[in-house]
Amino acid sequence: MLSNKESNSFNFNDFYSIWYRKAFLFAKSYVHDKWAAEDIASEALTCLWKDMRDYEVRHPLTYLFSIVKHKSIDFLRHQLTQEEALAVMTEVGVRELNTRIATLEACDPERIYQEDVKEIVKNTLKALPERTRQVLMMSRFEYLTKEEIATALGITSKGVEYHISKALKSLRINLKDYLPLFCF
Repeated sequence: MLSNKESNSFNFNDFYSIWYRKAFLFAKSYVHDKWAAEDIASEALTCLWKDMRDYEVRHPLTYLFSIVKHKSIDFLRHQLTQEEALAVMTEVGVRELNTRIATLEACDPERIYQEDVKEIVKNTLKALPERTRQVLMMSRFEYLTKEEIATALGITSKGVEYHISKALKSLRINLKDYLPLFCF
């Protein structure tokens, strides 16, 4: 053990090398963090060195361990506070994510935009030439084949394909903002 008189005859490096390992191992056994234990041991040794210069310390090792103990407790309390805050943030984050998932699961884009889509289809069909509209209506709403439509209207199957293609292109252009919804 070092008395105050002996500590005055040593420089800080000597003092540090004698006591550091004990302080480090004591801190590390509680904080389980090498870097924190190093900081705690260094701070404790600095405090002990200063206190030994200011007044007589009868049991320097006991005093050192007491400093390490209190600094370790402070570190662990700070760590506990961080863990509790992280747990609360995680809990809030999980709740928020669950709310967003539930909202999306309950969301029915088809229902939300159904009236808009109906209106766009209605207006697009009105804007089509009569023959194109007639072919599309027979194909998509009456479920007639190309041959049946061609026979009923007195046009070729290629003519039916042309009118269907023209109508679908017009619908695709007017419904471009809603097409991603239809993919799902």
